[in-house]
Amino acid sequence: MSLAEIDLLDLGHYALAPPHALWKRLRAEAPVHWQPERDGGAGFWSITRHADVKHVSRSPQLFSSTRGTNLFDPDPETLAILQGIMINMDPPRHTEYRTLLKGGFSPRRVARFEGFARRTAREIVDAVAPRGECDFVEEVAALLPMATICEAFGIPESDRRHCYDLANRLIAADDPEVLGEESSEGVLAETFAYATRLAAHKRAHPGDDLATRLVQGSVDGKPVDDMVFGTYVIMMIVAGNETTRTVTTNGMLRLIEHPDQRRAVVEDRSLLPNAIEEMLRFDPAVHHFRRTATRDTEIRGTTIRAGQKLALWYGSANRDEEVFPDPDRFDVRRANARDHLAFGVGQHFCLGANLARLQLRVIFEEVLERIPEMELRAAPRRLRSNFINGVKEMRVSFPPAPALGERAA
Repeated sequence: MSLAEIDLLDLGHYALAPPHALWKRLRAEAPVHWQPERDGGAGFWSITRHADVKHVSRSPQLFSSTRGTNLFDPDPETLAILQGIMINMDPPRHTEYRTLLKGGFSPRRVARFEGFARRTAREIVDAVAPRGECDFVEEVAALLPMATICEAFGIPESDRRHCYDLANRLIAADDPEVLGEESSEGVLAETFAYATRLAAHKRAHPGDDLATRLVQGSVDGKPVDDMVFGTYVIMMIVAGNETTRTVTTNGMLRLIEHPDQRRAVVEDRSLLPNAIEEMLRFDPAVHHFRRTATRDTEIRGTTIRAGQKLALWYGSANRDEEVFPDPDRFDVRRANARDHLAFGVGQHFCLGANLARLQLRVIFEEVLERIPEMELRAAPRRLRSNFINGVKEMRVSFPPAPALGERAA
């Protein structure tokens, strides 16, 4: 295959595994590579090196998050909605929107959720441990992130399954099995309708939660209205849920595939925090985000024209040979695993990174303590997406273990 034949838009590359072989070749031969688009799209630059992803991410004056939000340019009405989501904003507007939520993710506030996360994680493992088999995605990985972000946001328990369903459909625009015959615009409309109801509930029944913080706050010098609140809901249920679920699943898959690494963590639990960083490096939840050049510039001597799109490939940056020795080896003792870019970098560094790390630590502590000998029953079924590095189903089996209540009895 010639460089010109590499097509990172081909979703077939992502159906079985991320296209690491293609990224590796681009890093070596064309780290700033022009990718044409089908169906009349303008094309974009693929950025695959760690240093270049950091440079673009830290230069919002040169590379805008808001001038375009997706690799495929949406219609103007949808673009306007997407530009209202904080992750698609540039400073100073982004700074104002981020500040409104920042206190909700302070280390002290995040620490308050450990007890909730621990109880929830134990209930999750209790439900599957006696059976000796489960779908790890739906019955383990998905449950703690959704419960925790809904708890932090103040979403009633009766609505949490609905929010999980909305999040699944919001990220699955390219996967007909998940989205069905719906349009992505229809899912957006449904999410905004739910957010409007939630905002009204929080105005009438305020609490100590992020949703109340938002409805009582202001941005752009105006009170947060239903449209702005809806953009925060989208960000919370996707960024605060899908990404942690994805890393939990991918991380467990790597431990299953590398029993020596799993054994090391089981025998020495002090390795777990670094193992989680290696999971984040090895399989980041997001394949790419887009930027748009605001003026003519250069990366590695290649001219980038004003208005051209760039795709920042995080899975490639996290396996850059210039940063990570033997990058395709999964190593829970890797000395610089935390140099990964799975949470982004610059002004868009993930607000919820500490909360995600807390949840990952807690769920893996419970799983590795109680059902450590987990094996695959079938090949994982992956999300057909070049955006989210997700798994739809991962059937696993393990020696049955009693629930904590049964053990106490």
